[in-house]
Amino acid sequence: MNGVELAVTAAGEGPLVVLAHGFPDLAVTWRLQIPALVEAGYRVLAPDMRGYGRSSRPGERSAYALRTVGLDLIGLLEHEGADAAHFIGHDWGAACVWQLGLDHPAAVLSLAGLSVPYAPPAPAPPTQILRARWGEQFYQLRFQEAGRAEALLMRDAGRSLAVIFGDRYDLLDGDEPVRPPEWLPPDLFRRLVERFRETGFAGGLNYYRNIDDNWRETKAAPERVIQQPSLFLTGSADPVTTFMRPESGARAFEDLRTLVVDGAGHWVHQQAPDTVNEALLAHLRRAGAAR
Repeated sequence: MNGVELAVTAAGEGPLVVLAHGFPDLAVTWRLQIPALVEAGYRVLAPDMRGYGRSSRPGERSAYALRTVGLDLIGLLEHEGADAAHFIGHDWGAACVWQLGLDHPAAVLSLAGLSVPYAPPAPAPPTQILRARWGEQFYQLRFQEAGRAEALLMRDAGRSLAVIFGDRYDLLDGDEPVRPPEWLPPDLFRRLVERFRETGFAGGLNYYRNIDDNWRETKAAPERVIQQPSLFLTGSADPVTTFMRPESGARAFEDLRTLVVDGAGHWVHQQAPDTVNEALLAHLRRAGAAR
């Protein structure tokens, strides 16, 4: 399917909902959403995205461009014999589903993005803007160099994951012990560490290494509007809000609603699952009524 094989968690029957995770994560990040969606009458597909877990991990950087990854999700619909689905993404998964709304509107019933808002093409390449605003030590710039970033994260995969899940990229270079956040169950954290020790981080890092190419493709495309019901959901303590503002991309939507969960950080769906699940189900009901 689109040149890769995806390991997919599938559950339930009904209208199709596809869940796309981000960095550094796996389909299990949706463990608190899948039961609620299934109980509400949806069929849920949650893949390990390409580059992660048991899914294919192509070696070339260009294999992780947003539009290429999006075709993986379209392929899931074809595999299910479905014409369209509701798409929900977190982090890089959010960036992927926003792009689907622009590129494949006929396949999209609704969109929900968590933690990463839609970003319209800026006047200059993202790496140039990030470098000017945050300096070379900004994590997305540090992730650009193949080999060095992998070595940094694999030096102690458990510590690296604890740092990232704790929203503390500033601690990546240190050696002091870092505990994983309390919202992440210890047994699940151990499973994640084991998986990334096995697969490495190269696949996930390659999503970042395409940010300028993604920008060039979007910049060259005609301006379009996402007409399907859309939801952006974030936490008030998410550090992404310091460099990506949801209002900057609002004009790309005909029907966008935004919810900020007070006190939650970047992993809002795991930190405040009841609030997030309620919001997602309300969004899906609204989308169903709009059809």
